[in-house]
Amino acid sequence: MDTTSIDITEVIEVKGSAETVFDALVHRFSEGAFGAERASMPMKMELWPGGRWYRDLGEGRGHLWGHVQSIKRGELLEFYGPLFMSFPVSNNVIIRFKEDDGITTITFKHTAFGLIPPDQVSAMEEGWREYLEVVKEDCE
Repeated sequence: MDTTSIDITEVIEVKGSAETVFDALVHRFSEGAFGAERASMPMKMELWPGGRWYRDLGEGRGHLWGHVQSIKRGELLEFYGPLFMSFPVSNNVIIRFKEDDGITTITFKHTAFGLIPPDQVSAMEEGWREYLEVVKEDCE
């Protein structure tokens, strides 16, 4: 397996205040998270620097996706960790929110490197795009 790097950037405009859009995104990354075919996959995100982002399966079982690196409500959410990958990898996700006249622009950037199977990259692009579209649907 070769080392692969990922550099995904998605930009989407959403009707609503930056704080409302931020809250909608956090909801979709936690209690409202979903997996394939939008099947419910609740997660937990502790909204403070160093807070965990994880899937709690109960009875001490689960999967750590990452840690909050930076957070400014309505402006920035950044986290790092293995995310959904079960192979040697380092991920960083930066999500910025910029409001202008009732429209919030979300700039989403996922960078990673490690032993990532190449076929996973396009699936990640599609998955992140779907998440952002669902946040837009939630707000509009």
